[in-house]
Amino acid sequence: MSDAHAIATHTPDGRPVFFDLKGKHHPQNGTLLGFWLYLMSDCLVFAVLFAVYGVLGRSYAAGPSGADLFDLQLVAINTAMLLLSSITYGFAMIAMTRRKLAAVQGWLAVTGLFGLAFLGLELYEFAHLIHEGAGPQRSAFLSSFFALVATHGLHVTFGVIWLVVLMVQLRKHGLIPENRRRLLCLSMFWHFLDVVWIGVFTFVYLMGALP
Repeated sequence: MSDAHAIATHTPDGRPVFFDLKGKHHPQNGTLLGFWLYLMSDCLVFAVLFAVYGVLGRSYAAGPSGADLFDLQLVAINTAMLLLSSITYGFAMIAMTRRKLAAVQGWLAVTGLFGLAFLGLELYEFAHLIHEGAGPQRSAFLSSFFALVATHGLHVTFGVIWLVVLMVQLRKHGLIPENRRRLLCLSMFWHFLDVVWIGVFTFVYLMGALP
């Protein structure tokens, strides 16, 4: 028996007894801990961006304010896209626990489509603001707005790419333990982005639309 996977003790009469530890390690625990640490660091990034917006969000430099620029109906539709994507990812996790690979793939595809719809509407909003002369260089308010919202959008983009790669891995290898662990990590990441966006919607758009 390999020493790397066994420990030895002794019986009262001095005979050695070996215990096989192979298969007793749990690398998934280390993976999940590391991912939680990453999410905590991301929380700090967004906390700083929210703080910057809180300080600069009223510095219009004689330019337009949020009340002049924000289309709350469009933002509400965009918010619904992200909230629905979080729900469909939850259905994918339920299907994973039931070992239904086709259902997992289907719900992940729907989640990805909602994510792409969210990104499309966000890019449309950015293009419209820039076309109206309200780009990030116009004022400190718009600089902090673009920095916060674009950083969140960049995270959603990475999440969609991760989702597509994971779907390929699921197609090739199925619901092996490694893919189940990856699904769990992406689930935490996706729901984290959902929570951050609720903060953006409330703190930036709703409060910013007040006169």
